Amino acid sequence: MLSIGCHLSTARGFLAMGQDALSIGANTFQFFTRNPRGGAAKAIDPQDIADFRSLAANNGFAKLLAHAPYTLNPCSADEKTRSFAHEAMRDDLQRMEHLPGNLYNFHPGSHVGQGEDIGIALIVAQLNTVLSPTQTTTVLLETMAGKGSEIGRNFEELRRIIDGVHLQEKLGVCLDTCHLNDAGYDLVNDLDGVLTQFDAVIGLDRLHAIHLNDSQNPLGSRKDRHACIGAGSLGLPAIERIVNHPALRHLPFLLETPNELPGYAKEIATLRAAFNPE
Repeated sequence: MLSIGCHLSTARGFLAMGQDALSIGANTFQFFTRNPRGGAAKAIDPQDIADFRSLAANNGFAKLLAHAPYTLNPCSADEKTRSFAHEAMRDDLQRMEHLPGNLYNFHPGSHVGQGEDIGIALIVAQLNTVLSPTQTTTVLLETMAGKGSEIGRNFEELRRIIDGVHLQEKLGVCLDTCHLNDAGYDLVNDLDGVLTQFDAVIGLDRLHAIHLNDSQNPLGSRKDRHACIGAGSLGLPAIERIVNHPALRHLPFLLETPNELPGYAKEIATLRAAFNPE
């Protein structure tokens, strides 16, 4: 079965997100752990969590993907920004234990002129502080488009982060198809080659989720502008190959396309129709 969903709002709680997911044909979803442009996190409602977990179990939901706020930058040159990243991630991972066994995704950050060596060292230092041997959540490094001073613009940078982390069994990767395209990885003409490279550098066993997005920009543009499925430079045939690829088909796919629920429902229906269960 194809595990697919989209990014949903936490405004009405987890049960409402689960119900919205079912209404559009989804069996997973992504959500922000806190205000994506700020630092506030909603209080945990134990009954809402319990109701959602019952709904998810009864409807065969795949793993959920929590997304850290965009303001989280563990490799900032500013100490206060790094401190916020540390405290927010530590709190997020504690809160995620109310939904055990799921995934937590974050943008590795931007070194803002310090250089990638310092940036990677700062990201590693934070992960070595916040990761716990008892946590049930797998933390995912997201592949980035390469705009500005982003860390994670290539597989090698992500590998360097992984190599520095003590609890590597708690760490994985989320591939973003728009970001990969914009970073210069040719998913349209050489999907097998890209995955072979990923496997050689990082290992396919560390791949836990896919952000499934088309791109408004051409290959290698380093722009990071998402497009609806089939409406960008990747195109529907390439995206259908991605969801059907033997190395990827078992993973949860999360749409971050510029849509509301009806648009997501159409994309999910299109991809379910294209999915080959064999």
